Amino acid sequence: MMIEHLETQKRMSRIVKHNGTIYLCGQVCADATQGIKEQTQTMLDKVDTLLEQAGSDRNNILSATIYIKDMTDFSQMNEVWDSWVNEGYAPARACVQASMARDVLLVEISIVAAEIIA
Repeated sequence: MMIEHLETQKRMSRIVKHNGTIYLCGQVCADATQGIKEQTQTMLDKVDTLLEQAGSDRNNILSATIYIKDMTDFSQMNEVWDSWVNEGYAPARACVQASMARDVLLVEISIVAAEIIA
């Protein structure tokens, strides 16, 4: 059972694959000057890209942990999330309020997914 690390740097790998399971490092937005909806959308766009690179997609997400800076943004973040998740494919999910690595970040997500076996 080999462990595969993709886009590895000193501190972390962006993707780790093991035994048909894909682990993504925490993903944040593309532009931290934007509001919660835009940050959430570009964060999820990055998840789509990484999952495709790893051999999966959003319908194969097993679990998602969402870290949100301020729970007053919860409903707006969920609007974007709800339109992104395909009906019938909602993963197990947790959402917690958290301090962020950079003050301008409003949301971050960590994903575990199943690899698509052809």
